[in-house]
Amino acid sequence: MTAEPGPEPGPEPDHGPGHGPGRRHLRQLLERAVRVELRVRRAVEARRRTDPNPDDEFRGLYLTEETILRLLEEGRPFPAPDDATEPGAPGEPAEPGAESAVYEERAVTDSPLSGLIREFELTALDVEILLITLVPDLDDRFEAFYAYLNDDVTRRRPTIGLALGLCGLTPADAAARARLGPHAPLRSGGLLLVEEADRPFLGRALRVPDRVTAHLLGDRTPDPRLADLLAAWHPVEGVGDAKALAGAVDSGVLLTYLREDQGGAGTALAATALSLTGRGVLGLDLARLAEDPTPVEAVRALVREGRLTGAGLVCAPVDALSREHPELLRLLTSAPLPTAMVGRVPWDAAWATRPPLLLNAPRVEPSVRSRLWHEAYPGPAALPADLDVGLLLAPFLLTPDQIEGAAAGAAQTAALTDGPVDATDVRRGARAQNAAGLDRLARRIEPSVGWPDLVLPPDVHAQLRELTARARYRDQVLGTWGMRPGGGRGRGVSALFAGDSGTGKTMSAEVIAADLGLDLYTVDLATVIDKYVGETEKNLERIFSEAAGVNGVLLFDEADAIFGKRSDVKDAHDRYANVESAYLLQRMESFDGLAILATNLRANLDDAFTRRLDLVIDFPVPDAEHRRLLWERGLGGALPRSPDLDLDFCADSFELAGGNIRSIAITAAYLSAESATPVTMPILIHAIQREYQKLGRLTLASEFGPYLRLLT
Repeated sequence: MTAEPGPEPGPEPDHGPGHGPGRRHLRQLLERAVRVELRVRRAVEARRRTDPNPDDEFRGLYLTEETILRLLEEGRPFPAPDDATEPGAPGEPAEPGAESAVYEERAVTDSPLSGLIREFELTALDVEILLITLVPDLDDRFEAFYAYLNDDVTRRRPTIGLALGLCGLTPADAAARARLGPHAPLRSGGLLLVEEADRPFLGRALRVPDRVTAHLLGDRTPDPRLADLLAAWHPVEGVGDAKALAGAVDSGVLLTYLREDQGGAGTALAATALSLTGRGVLGLDLARLAEDPTPVEAVRALVREGRLTGAGLVCAPVDALSREHPELLRLLTSAPLPTAMVGRVPWDAAWATRPPLLLNAPRVEPSVRSRLWHEAYPGPAALPADLDVGLLLAPFLLTPDQIEGAAAGAAQTAALTDGPVDATDVRRGARAQNAAGLDRLARRIEPSVGWPDLVLPPDVHAQLRELTARARYRDQVLGTWGMRPGGGRGRGVSALFAGDSGTGKTMSAEVIAADLGLDLYTVDLATVIDKYVGETEKNLERIFSEAAGVNGVLLFDEADAIFGKRSDVKDAHDRYANVESAYLLQRMESFDGLAILATNLRANLDDAFTRRLDLVIDFPVPDAEHRRLLWERGLGGALPRSPDLDLDFCADSFELAGGNIRSIAITAAYLSAESATPVTMPILIHAIQREYQKLGRLTLASEFGPYLRLLT
């Protein structure tokens, strides 16, 4: 590593990220390291003069004197400072820190070494010990030197005793030994590792972690140990009062907790505030940390990385650690650098020894969503003029990162057709950001029907449109206009669909989901109920928790199974049934999504529950006019029909709901396929008879009229 003569000093080049701050910073480090070489030379000379048996025939098992002399004569590996002189008499003790003072006067204040001294509050002795330990990683000759001084060819790193001796200190100096204790800055900050703990204190080897060495040489690449844990959270304009939070950080606030709801911008707000303070951002994905085999080691590496680079920490989601790993939260919140924790759960004082600044993270407002989407869209700059991205994304609660992902997903979907991005592409990109947890608890339906497929009275149609408008404009009404009610209610929209089976409740929920561009998730509450106390609430909480990470329409079927009227408590069953109903009432109010409850028995529902709903829509049994339309829609246009098919008679005579008519049409289609004939009136009457048998209804002559003879 002998330094070659270089060109005359000139302006320092900008090496860019990951390439160091320039040669002058490296020169400062090497100038400090040359003092270590002078100390080592002095120690080797002293060892040679005081060796009691220089002609030992087994000396080759260690290192011969000739080998050490040859290494010393190879030349100084570092560029000597202008005032560097050869050491004095061998064995003369050096005053710790005296030599380093010369370099402090002309240190490069923004160099990695200077930053290390300030951030970790290192003393002059700390710096000398750090450099003594560091030099074998800068010049491999020092491995032989240290092995020679350790009198053991296998021990090529300095020991605690050797490091103290090279600093001119005695092994019994308690203050010096304390600088290498577990709570001293060098070790607690992760700058120095003390190995071989089973050896006596003075014989333990010292090592500088590779990441610290790389940082001192100007490498800004994060520790590889953190590669799978870091999240790329970056500043975003227009999400909350970042200036106020930045001011709090500048005033000394080290810990902040940003509680957010679905679609919150907590990580973006924290990253923006840190950037305003001039710090970098280290994002930690706590869900990945929870799965790490050695999470404590990872947290320590992260804190060290933040201190090395002058960055702040943004950690989310706290929910991933709050129950199973609170000790990791305590370790993170005790970091001596600005730390922002982001989550949806309430803050627990047991998670930290210092009080946090508690804030509510805002959502990304509709106007900002559109801007972020356009900024992140990787496709052509020119988009269709009629594409209103803000309106299309209005029903979705997305974080800034999810909006960027939605834009990339829309571009990929549009690439399949090699055409411009359209509304369907935008919605598919947004739906692709959904978490998959709810799929394990509910059945996901990708909507395939629209408003023209509904056969309902005009007033029911109008109410369904109103429900869709509530979901689309809730951010404007409840957020921008401040119409949000109190009592802990969220921005969710809830409705009750009441009516007999087959009247179109589920299909209407699917149409609403399609109109909003969302998926439909159906939950059968009858399967959620558990006979054991407290289990029903746990099942419901899992559903709502998973639904909080999904932009979709949540349909609770058979809602009367749990939303029944609360009764007087006569036994334990009544008490816990009332608890279940009360819990679900409360949870529905705080839910931020779109929830639809379907029931066949509206009269069984608790009045307190229906009062909390945004809309209650009754689905009547269709009249003859609507039944005629349902017969026509049910049979479709592709199914071959006989000219004698009397759909007017079917609509007038059989009081059936739309679901029953659809089922009859499918049965008739199978019978037609089997007989290889179009659907005739006998086939249709036979299918109606089978539906009556399923329903347990009698086949009356007054209903079947002239076609009674066709019954089998």
